[in-house]
Amino acid sequence: MLKQRTITALVLAPLGILAVLFLPTPALSLITATVVLVAVWEWTRLSGFAARPARSAAVALATLALVPLWILRDTPFAWWIVGAGVAWWIVATSWLGRFSFGAAPTPGNGALKFAAGIFATLPAWLALAKLHESPSHGPGWALFALMLVWAADIGAYFTGSRWGRRKLCPQISPNKTFAGVYGAFGAGIAVAAIGAWVLDVRGAAFVAVVALALVTIAVSIVGDLFESLIKRQAGVKDSGTLFPGHGGMFDRFDSVFAAVPVFALGKALIDLALGS
Repeated sequence: MLKQRTITALVLAPLGILAVLFLPTPALSLITATVVLVAVWEWTRLSGFAARPARSAAVALATLALVPLWILRDTPFAWWIVGAGVAWWIVATSWLGRFSFGAAPTPGNGALKFAAGIFATLPAWLALAKLHESPSHGPGWALFALMLVWAADIGAYFTGSRWGRRKLCPQISPNKTFAGVYGAFGAGIAVAAIGAWVLDVRGAAFVAVVALALVTIAVSIVGDLFESLIKRQAGVKDSGTLFPGHGGMFDRFDSVFAAVPVFALGKALIDLALGS
C-alpha cells in the first residue's frame, strides 16, 4: 500500500503543483471543477443514491451551481459562499460526536448527506479560485493552502505509523491516532513557516498566517474524519478506486475540501485587519 501511495503521489503532486503555479485561474478552475464533480459523483453513492439516473441528476445540479458561483466570484456574495463552507465544517465537527446521526438509509438522510457533500465541495472550489487570483502572489497562496494539507497528511501518516498507539476516534476511523495528529501539526507548521517566509510575509502577518495554518490543519483533520464517518455508515472502505493506494477522488481531497475555505477566508480577514 505504501508503495502504491508513493507512486501515485509522485505522479500527481508535480502535475498539481505545475497547474497551480502556471495555469491561469479559469483553466485551473476548470480542472478543479472536474475534481469536484467526480467527488460529488462518488459522494452520491456514499449518500445512498443507488440509481445511476439519480446520481447523474445530482451531479448535473452541482454542475449548474458552479456557473453562477464563477460569474459572481468577484462580488461580496462569493465570500458569503466561502463563509457558508466554513460554517458547514463547524456543523460537521458536531456531527462527528453523534455517530448514528443520519446513519439510517432513508431518503431524508440521503438528501441530508448530499447537501453536506455540496457544502463540502463547492465553497472549496470557489475559495481556491479566490486564492489563486489574489492580486499578490495568488498562485503561491493557492499552493500554500494545498501544501499545508499535503504536509499534514504526510506527517500524520508517518508519525501515526511509527508511534501511533492512542486512537483518536476508533469508532469512526480505527487507524487514526493522536500521534498522527501531532505529526500533522508538526509538518504543517514547518511548511507554514517556510511558505510564509517565501511569500514575503513578515512581522505580525507572519504570526497570523502561522496561526491560521494551525486552524486550517485542524479543520482538514475534521474533513478527513467526516468522510470516514460517512463511509462507515455506507459500509465502504473507499469512496472510489480512481487512485491506486489512495481510493477515490473524495478520499484524496476530503482534507483539502475542508481546509481551503478556512484558509481563504482567514487570509482575507488577515489582509483586511493588517491592511495588506
